[in-house]
Amino acid sequence: MTSPVSSRQAMTIWVVGVAVYFVAVLQRSSLAVAGLLAAERFEISASQLSTFVVLQLLVYALMQVPVGLVVDRFGPRRVLLSGTLILTLAQISFAFADNYAWALSSRFFVGVGDAMTFVCVLRLVTSWFPARRIPLITQLTGVLGQLGAVTAAIPMTWALSTFGWSRAYLATAGIGAVLLVVALVVVRDSAAVRSVSGPMLGLAGIRRNLRESWDHPGTRLGFWMHFSTHFSATVLGLLWGYPFFVEGEGMSAGAAGLLLTIMVFAIMAFGPIFAWLITRWPWHRSTLVLAVLAGIAATWTVVLAWPGGAPFALLVLLVVVCGMGGPASMIGFDVGRTSNPASRAGTATGIINQAGFIASLILAGLIGLILDWRTPDGVQGYPPEAFTWAMSAQFMLWGLGAVQIYRYRRKGRARLLREEPERWSRQFRPPQTAQRPASSSNHPGTASESAGGDSTSTSSSTPRASRPARSVGAGFRSATAMSRSERSRPLSWQNRSIVRIRSATASTSSRLNPYQPSPQPTTRRNA
Repeated sequence: MTSPVSSRQAMTIWVVGVAVYFVAVLQRSSLAVAGLLAAERFEISASQLSTFVVLQLLVYALMQVPVGLVVDRFGPRRVLLSGTLILTLAQISFAFADNYAWALSSRFFVGVGDAMTFVCVLRLVTSWFPARRIPLITQLTGVLGQLGAVTAAIPMTWALSTFGWSRAYLATAGIGAVLLVVALVVVRDSAAVRSVSGPMLGLAGIRRNLRESWDHPGTRLGFWMHFSTHFSATVLGLLWGYPFFVEGEGMSAGAAGLLLTIMVFAIMAFGPIFAWLITRWPWHRSTLVLAVLAGIAATWTVVLAWPGGAPFALLVLLVVVCGMGGPASMIGFDVGRTSNPASRAGTATGIINQAGFIASLILAGLIGLILDWRTPDGVQGYPPEAFTWAMSAQFMLWGLGAVQIYRYRRKGRARLLREEPERWSRQFRPPQTAQRPASSSNHPGTASESAGGDSTSTSSSTPRASRPARSVGAGFRSATAMSRSERSRPLSWQNRSIVRIRSATASTSSRLNPYQPSPQPTTRRNA
């Protein structure tokens, strides 16, 4: 347990890291409410406008793996400071841009700086907080950072209309400059040293790190979780939400801004709820993600199939459900973290973090192309039916993601059961109450078996030990099943064998389920 001083220091460093991430999200999302103004300022089409977001997201996604490797090598503090500096300078450049090429190059570097923030903050969380608090702090990092999108949705709209393009964007750059100084003074990689460095990895070491991270089914599962649930809210919040609500659904500008704000608050509200759920039932993390994915797809189906403009209440439901996708995508980071050792945590996080942004840039580009395709020549703006076609492109990505999640969760679960059967078997089996024989006091192992959530046979006058292998598949059976001759031996011998098995299991890698202490013979966790 951390000391009070280190706990306060951890919270201070985390608050500064979240503030940096907040500004990164603000600068990333600032174009969402300025899309129509940018089209007029630079005299560009819908597909050219979408290029801003596509380029920014492409750079962000492509840099995630290199950033993860750099964080593992040089520590999160140095990378966080570098990213904040690049982001601030890029936003200053964007404030003065007066042509399409200049603005496009500025957004390129906005993507570079943005890509270097989130992974660093998550690494700081892992370094400064105990394992049981990491899921909650990770979710809070994501949802509090989304306040930047709220700032972009309403205050940024007001600033653009009041102060104009240059002054509004210079103000956001000024906030970044202030936080750069604060982070320079406050942020530390550890209590012992201000900046830590990992081992120098050659090309062979980098390839090995990447291969080992990607080959683990938990990393791939986290990748597709993030891919499937992240892009809908991201595309709405970054660029196409405002035009969709105004021109596609006939909402006023104020109503569109309110809907985007509600979506952000939904992200913030569901984050702590999902953190509690995955901490309580880590075995069912993928099930939660699939449920959220199904809800998002179903709600979009109703909205797009609605004749004419959808009612405001239905659009509120849409943004709330889409907002659930934000914290659901964060579950992918938790899966990746519990599947990889600390030495490649940054690499695994980078691999997973790029997934949602790859999906987002694909969708943003497709929406722009479909809108240009379905909008007749000479028509001002975009007709509602064009948005129906464009937003329907999401279903292709949802289908791909759902198939891959189901595929890799089977592989991931099989590996967990093979590596730590006693710990993970209790996550998916309901508790069973067994009648304790009168002689059970002479056999302390019986209580241990019940504590593991195993079934106990009562068909014989002689009590039998539990046989969990019957209900968990071949992987678990190969690791835990005892031979028939072993089960026929006296109960006391058998119980001692089970205790030895559990002791060996508990001594293996604790990273597979870091929320709970290692199972003890006399305790029980009801899952």
